[in-house]
Amino acid sequence: MSDAVAEQPASGTDLHTPVLARLSTLDRCLPVWIVAAMALGIVLGRAFDALDPVKVADVSLPIAIGLLLMMYPVLAKVRYGELHAVTGDRRLLLFSPAINWLLAPALMFALAWIFLPHLPEYRTGLIIVGLARCIAMVLIWNDLSCGDREAAAVLVAINSVFQIVAFAALGYFYLELLPGWLGLEQEALDVSVWTIARSVLIFLGIPLLAGFLTRTLGERAKGRAWYETRLLPKIGPIALYGLLFTIVILFALQGDTISRQPLDVARIAVPLLVYFAVTFAGSFLLGRRLGLGYPRTATLAFTAAGNNFELAIAVCVGVFGVTSGQALAGVVGPLIEVPVLVALVYVALWARRRFSPEPTTAGAAR
Repeated sequence: MSDAVAEQPASGTDLHTPVLARLSTLDRCLPVWIVAAMALGIVLGRAFDALDPVKVADVSLPIAIGLLLMMYPVLAKVRYGELHAVTGDRRLLLFSPAINWLLAPALMFALAWIFLPHLPEYRTGLIIVGLARCIAMVLIWNDLSCGDREAAAVLVAINSVFQIVAFAALGYFYLELLPGWLGLEQEALDVSVWTIARSVLIFLGIPLLAGFLTRTLGERAKGRAWYETRLLPKIGPIALYGLLFTIVILFALQGDTISRQPLDVARIAVPLLVYFAVTFAGSFLLGRRLGLGYPRTATLAFTAAGNNFELAIAVCVGVFGVTSGQALAGVVGPLIEVPVLVALVYVALWARRRFSPEPTTAGAAR
C-alpha cells in the first residue's frame, strides 16, 4: 500500500471513504501489472535460462533478489519499539500458530488426497507447500491490505521458529505416519534442519536486519516524523517493484513447463484455489468473531493463506529433483498464489468497510 494511504488515520470518515479510490495508480492497477508481469515473464523465458543454475539457498538468484527487494521496505516500515503491543494480544498469538501449524497443513493434506489421489508426485508436492508457512510475501499482502505491520512482523518471526523446529517432523507425519495409519500410500521426506534454517536466515534475516537498522538509524539521525513522511515514501514502492520483478522471473523460468503441461498445472491449481479460499475466509471470519479489529484480522488471514514457496521449491527440488512432479507442484504454488492473494487484498479492503471505526492507534493508524 502506498504510504499516502497507509499513514491515514483509521477514523470513521476514512472507513466510509472508498478505499480503492484512495490508492495510488501503482496500487489501484496492481492486477493489471501482475498480468503484464506474467506475460512478460513468459516472453522473456529463454533470456533467464542461463541464470537459473545460479542459486541462493537452492532458490534461483533472480528470485532471491526479488524476495529481498520485496521484504526490505515493508520491514523498514515496522515500528519495532511497539512490538510489545502485539505480544500482549494472546488471542492473536494463540490462533495464528494454531491455524498455521495445525489446521492449514491438515487442510492441504486432505485437499491433496481428494483432488490428486492417483498422482502421488503432485500430491506430495502440494503437501510440502502446505507445510511451508509464509515468512516473506505475506508482508507484502499484509501491507497492501492495510494490515497491522507490527503484528505481521511478530507472526512471521513465530512462523520462522516453528519452521525450523517443526517442518521436518510435520513432513514425516503427513507423508509417512498419517498415510500409514489411514492405509494410504506413503512417501519419505529427507530434509535437513540446516536447509530450513538457511532459508529463514537469508529470506527473513537479511531484510529484517536491514529494515531494523534503517528505522533505528534513520529515526536517530532525523527523527520519526522525517523518517515516516520523507524516507519511507521513497523506499516504499521498491516492495511492489520487487514483487513484479519476482513474478516476471517466476514465469520466465517456468513458462515453458506451464505451456508444455497446462492440464497438469490446472489439476494442481484446483486444490490450491480451494486452499487459499478456505484458509483466508475462515481466518478472516475468525478474526472478526474474536473482535481483533480490521488490521489484525487482515494480518491473521493473510498469514494463514500465504505459503513459503521459496522453501517449498527448495525442498522439492533438493529431495526429488528439478524435473520431478513434486518440483512442478512447488512451482505452481506461487504462480497460483500471487494472483489469488492479490485478488484477496481487494476482497479484504472491500470487507474493511464492515468493521466498526477503530480508535487511532499505532497499528490502526496505518
